[in-house]
Amino acid sequence: MLGTDAGVVVEFDDHRGIGVIKTSDGRRFGFHCTQIVGGSRTIASETAVKFKIVAGPLGRLEATSITPV
Repeated sequence: MLGTDAGVVVEFDDHRGIGVIKTSDGRRFGFHCTQIVGGSRTIASETAVKFKIVAGPLGRLEATSITPV
């Protein structure tokens, strides 16, 4: 784990189960629906969230342990 942060979901594709979170300083992190805490497999755009930052399998930073606030 590389840290924790807060941001807003700026896009989410229900069909593919992937989305993007943007932080207040403009950084963007992709995520998969399985990383949403609580068992939900969907999250609405414009939802404020807290999350952890990890290095993904392709070496890109990704969001995990996503919790709506």
